[in-house]
Formats: sequence, structure tokens, C-alpha cells
Amino acid sequence: MTENTTPCFHCGEPVPSGADYPIRYRESRQPDAPTLIKPACCIGCQAVAQTIIDSGNADYYRLRTDLPKTPEAALEELRNLKLYDLPEVQQSFVRAEGEQREASLILEGIVCAACVWLNERHLLRMPGVLAADINFSTRRARVRWDDSRIHLSDILKGIQEIGYLAYPFDTGRQEELFRKERETAIRRLAIAGLGMMQVMMYAVPAYLAGEGEMTADIEALMRFASLILTTPVVFYSAWPFFQTAWRDLKARRVGMDVPVALGVGAAYVASIYGTFTGSAEVYFDAVVMFVFFLLTGRFLEMSARKRSAEAAESLIKLIPAAATRLTGYPATRDEEMVAAVKLSAGDHVLVGPGDSFPADGVVVEGRSSVDESLLTGESMPVAKHADSPVIGGTINLESPLVVRVDKVGGDTVLSGIVRLLDRALAEKPRLAQIADRVAAWFVLVLLIVAALVAGAWYLVDPSRAFWITVSVLVVTCPCALALATPAALTAALGRMTRMGLLSTRGHALETLARATDFVFDKTGTLTTGRFRLLDAEMLRGDRAHALATARALEQGATHPVAAALREAAGEEDGVPAMMADQLHYTPGRGIAGQIDGRGYRLGAPEFVGAEPAPGRFPPGRTVVGLADEDGVLAWFALGDAPRPQARQLIADLKSLGVRLHLYSGDRAENVVALARELGIDDARGEMLPGDKLEAVRALQAAGAVVAMTGDGVNDAPVLAQAQVSIAVDQGAEAAQAAADMVLLSSEIGRLADGVRLARKTQVVIRQNLTWSASYNGLAIPAAALGYVTPWMAGIGMSLSSLLVVLNAMRLSRDGSPRPRPGDQPGIPGYVEAHKEF
Repeated sequence: MTENTTPCFHCGEPVPSGADYPIRYRESRQPDAPTLIKPACCIGCQAVAQTIIDSGNADYYRLRTDLPKTPEAALEELRNLKLYDLPEVQQSFVRAEGEQREASLILEGIVCAACVWLNERHLLRMPGVLAADINFSTRRARVRWDDSRIHLSDILKGIQEIGYLAYPFDTGRQEELFRKERETAIRRLAIAGLGMMQVMMYAVPAYLAGEGEMTADIEALMRFASLILTTPVVFYSAWPFFQTAWRDLKARRVGMDVPVALGVGAAYVASIYGTFTGSAEVYFDAVVMFVFFLLTGRFLEMSARKRSAEAAESLIKLIPAAATRLTGYPATRDEEMVAAVKLSAGDHVLVGPGDSFPADGVVVEGRSSVDESLLTGESMPVAKHADSPVIGGTINLESPLVVRVDKVGGDTVLSGIVRLLDRALAEKPRLAQIADRVAAWFVLVLLIVAALVAGAWYLVDPSRAFWITVSVLVVTCPCALALATPAALTAALGRMTRMGLLSTRGHALETLARATDFVFDKTGTLTTGRFRLLDAEMLRGDRAHALATARALEQGATHPVAAALREAAGEEDGVPAMMADQLHYTPGRGIAGQIDGRGYRLGAPEFVGAEPAPGRFPPGRTVVGLADEDGVLAWFALGDAPRPQARQLIADLKSLGVRLHLYSGDRAENVVALARELGIDDARGEMLPGDKLEAVRALQAAGAVVAMTGDGVNDAPVLAQAQVSIAVDQGAEAAQAAADMVLLSSEIGRLADGVRLARKTQVVIRQNLTWSASYNGLAIPAAALGYVTPWMAGIGMSLSSLLVVLNAMRLSRDGSPRPRPGDQPGIPGYVEAHKEF
């Protein structure tokens, strides 16, 4: 496959493969001039270029003599035009709430956690910027500002002033950025590797030669050859270290690359001095080995970090690039292939087997099953038919479906999930904040320690003072300390999202691991939330005839009992069709009517004139009788059945040492019956929202860390009160908004998996922090005492960061959801309340 080299019409960058951002442009002002379609690399360039053209400034493109030479130049053009401040440009990537704006940006130039720290602090110092959170793994920044005090162009300019570039987030541009970053890293690593091998060829003979075995002219020749080979390693391979260090110093802070740049630069300059003066020591071999090992560590770390962030990135790629739109449907079925971004609400699209849905919508024609596992963690295919909702990005499995598009772009469920995941990745929990504060001061302390070590060794042994000081500077860079928490959180949140449990707050994972008490709502949380036929007893006749009779009597009714009986009849094989007439409904009691001239009654026991056998049905069931002129034909027991995995979830949480509570507004006998069935000791019914709130506060006052799980509007206050809250699928919007986590799947057993993963994440974070602290605690004294050479320091620093990332990656293993006991096909995992936030 050849790489696409088509340049962007606006900025000149290569257009990523699969990008479809057309710009409509006329080269002449003549009315009959043809409209040309020009390519753009991203939606930002498309919007900016189209705005320039539509505002009457198309001559800019006709008269300019060259494309921008660099992305920086393209960005400078946009900044001069202030087009990023125009509402029509911001529409594609900025969310507005009154005067407040929020945008997702890609940052170019981020090389370590210190870069994240510097950009966040710099942005937060700008007047009008309300929040700035940057995810190191994805290079994405979430910035919120007051548009009445500062504009987006000012924010982008502020980022450039400290040496970085920011673009509106776009999947194609981000992929291009990662590709360029990887290619550049490989080139720098290759130059450093070749230089290291060649320099070592000259260094080894000098080390092995005995006294007087190598003449002065040969030794000088080898030193000059080493200088020539080391120079490209320092000024190309190691150049990012110097760039970052200079950027940090200009910002009046001491970043993590400052000691690295000092060590490499000092050793290189000292070696040049030794080469020209003929002094005893040169360090070319140590310089190239240090740079090579450090670049190797960062390259492996970059690759591991990219893999750990793939869960979030894979969600963005679920929407297909193109869709088959049906024009004129239902009158005609003319098929038209269009870009998915061109769809709008009300369009009808045809989705074939194996294809992904291009947007959220509703099925209007066809029957099939849909794989929602990548989005919701639902392990079984979900049945879809007319009026079934579908989520953009899920996969149609069996037969073609015609879907009416309801939501596109930023309004889709997928976009809402990505926004929430971005927020969770960007927000820093308590451990990450502590690690950032320690790392910020650590480098300054390190420089002071290095100065003291240099002074001490100058007094003890001046010949060793220099390289020991270089080793101290290099070996203790706190990259591992800064990576310890974000690397683990990125891997864990990615795996949790694949499981179908979405974290929307940064603290949620940490708090879930510490939860001591789980409080559950009943209806819609531990139960399905739907009235269903749970049991039936036939006294006369067969089950099919009884259900057919009940369905005929309840054909026009809308109450839950009627709907449940009709659904049961529809699911039963061999149920005949019947018609009832002369229907008479008695509110709160039942319905009477005639079928084929024979009278029937369906309703409460007192309405049909009999009672079921004592103890025949368990407490908490709604019992309905069906009778004819000769007496009772059948008893139907209906109720809200427990979710298939509810019993297993309760058992799993108990095994994890969690105390369980069931608080519900339902009748007390129903709540107690469900609690007894599932094995929950503390069950309370007929509770108002205020009662639930007081109960949770009482638990917290006793020292409990409460995790609340609910789905209704009445659960929103108590969800907000709990230390960590989980809203279940199909829950009310208010419950979703108040929750820290959202269960995207109907597989409620995933909650126990989430608790296990949260606890494992805390273990990994503590392991990383312990390793980082232990490494620095051992490395500093060893280097200060002269036991660590500069090249050994480079290996140690690289391995410390790599070990932290690899340890965190253990959290992302086995992330694919597996079927669990009680899984059933056809249970929807649709998340409606994603609008947020």
C-alpha cells in the first residue's frame, strides 16, 4: 500500500488515508465558474478554509505563492485571521454553555510528564481559563474557558509561546501525529545506535591497551573519530532533551529533561576539551551509550503507552467513514454512498450484515441481531426489529436493516462516552496529584544534591568528580515517579470501558477500590424494571389457550399487567389468535368480556371470585386469575424479575468483603422478598428519596465508604451523596448526570469485575510508586559514591520508566468481556442519557 501524499488544500500537510473533508472552491468570481472539490486533512482545516471562501476571501488561496512550509506556519495563518474564534468554526469541536466553552485539543511536542505539568500550569495562569487537563497517554487536552475574558486563539497562542502546538482534536490528525512521532523516534534511535556501535569500536582498544602500547597520534585519531561520530548523536538524537530543557528554563521551572541535558551537554563539551588538549579523560562512549539507552527506553515507553490508550481511541474509530443513504425513502429506495459526517437527523440509511451503524437511530425495517460488545461490553448479540434503538458504531450481524438517523456527531451515545472517558482520563486522583507535586520539587533537589556531590568529589578525587556528577544528574530523573499513576489509570480505564463500565470522574476508580458498603436501588437496578409473567398454574385447559384468552381480553389495555400478559403470549409457541368483545373494565380490579359467545373474567382474585392455594406463589408477586362461566381456568403470577446476574453479583461482592444494602421506594414486602432471594441482609422498602439520603449519610457517619447504584430520577440525590456512584443502563438522565460511573451493559455482574479491577489498579499504582521511590533511594547514593558510570545511569533511568509502564499494562490484559452465568441474548445495553455534562 502506498502512502497518501495528497496535500491539504489549506495547510499543506498530507491528508490521512480515509479522511473525507471536502472544501468547495471556485478559482474565479465568474458566476459560471465551476465549483471544485479540494481535500482537507481534518475538520478544522475544512471549516477554516470554507469560512475564508464563503466570507469572500477566496482570493487568498488563488494569490498565495506557496503552501505553508510547516504546521506552525499554517497555524500562524489561522491565528492571524482569528478564525478559530468564529462560532461556525468552533461548531465542530467546541461545546458551549452560556459564556463557558470547552474544547478537546491535540498537543504536539509532549515528550514526558513534565511537559503535561508545564502546559497545565501555564494554561491555568491565563486569565479566563477555568480548567485545563491533559492526558499524557493520548496527548489530548480538555480546556474550559470563559469566552467573555479570553478567546480560543489566545489559548492556542499561549501554548505556542512555551514551545508546543495545539490543534482541534481530529482522529485523522491524531493518527498522523502518532505516526510522525514514531517515525522520528525510530530515526533518532537508529542514529544513536549506529553512533554507539562505531564509537565503542574506537573506545574498546583504548581501554584494553596497556601502558605505552598505543601511540599518541593513534589515540588522538580515535578521539577525533569518536567526536565526529558523537556529534550527530548529540545534535540530532539527543536534541529533544535540549529543546525541552530550554523550554522549561524559559518558563522558569526545572523539568525532568534539565538534568539529562546538563549531563549530556557537559560530558560532550568536556570530551571536546579533552580531545583538543590531549587530557586524560574523554566521555564520548558514555555520551552515545547514555543517549541510545535513554531513547530506547522512551521508544518502548511510547509504544506501551499507545497500546494502553487504545481502548479510548478504538471507540472513536467505531463510526464508519461512509454510509449508504436511502433518498426518497419509503417512496423510493435510491442508494447513495455518502460520508458518515454528512448524515443528518431524519435521514434513512441501509446497514448491511457486517457493517457498522453510522449514527444513532431507530430501526424502521428488518430484523437482525447487533454486536454491541465493543461499546457496552454486552457479551451476547442483541435482537433488533422495527422500533428498536441502535447505537452508532455497533455492528449489524445477520440481515440488512433500514435505520432512521436520530442523532449525529457530538450528540451520539458514542460521542458522549468518549467525552466522559476523556474527562475521567484527564482528571487526576489524589495519588496522581501527590506524585506530580513530589516530581515538581524532586528535580530541583536533585540539582542541589549534584552540586554538593561535585564539590565533595572535587575535594576527595578531582579526576572522578566530573563523571560522578554526570551520573547523579542522569540516574535520578523522576520520569518513573511521574508515570506511576497515569500509566496505571489509562490502562485500567481502558479495560473497564471494554468491560462495559464507563468511569466519568477521575476519582471513581480509586474510591471504588476503597468502597466498604454497596447500596442498591431495587426496580431497574437489581431487577429488570419490567413487569413479566414469572409463573402460571393451569387449573383447566392448556397454557396456550389461557394466554390467548388473556391476550384477547387485554388487547387494548395499557397497564403493566396487560403488557406483560401480551408479551408472554407473543413469546409462547402455538398461541391461537382470538378476538374479544363486550369488554368492561373495572378500575383496579380487572376486565370482563366475551369470546365466541362465552364470558370470561381476568383480574384480581376477588374479581374472579376465588383465591389461589396458600403458599402457591412467593411473596411479592402480583397474582391475576382467569375465569370463565364455570370457574377459574388459570392463575398468573407477575412481577419484576431479578436481573439474570443479580444473584451472582451479590455473592461476588460478599466474597470481596463488601457490606450490602437494598433501599427502595417499592412496597416493603416486595423489597424484603427480593433481598431474601438474593441474599441481602439490610433491606428497607417504602423509602422516599430523602429517606435514602439520610440512610446513606448514616452509613458514612459510621465510617463507611459508600458506593451507590441506581437508575431513576429519585436516585439522583443519593447518587450525588455517595462517595462513588454507578448509574445502570437505561437509567434516567438525572441519575446518569449525578453518577461517577455508568454501566453501559445490562450485565450487572460487571460491577464485581469493576471492584476487582479497581483494587488491582490501586495495588499496581502503589507498586509503581514504591518501585520509583526505592529506585531513586538506591540510585542516588550509588551514583554519588562512584559505583554508577554515566552509561549505566542511562540504562537505569530508562529501565525504571519502562518497568513502570509495563507493570501498568498488566491491567489491560484479558480485557475482552467473556460470557458469564445468566447471560441472555436480546437484552439491550442502550445508553440514552449521555447528553451531559
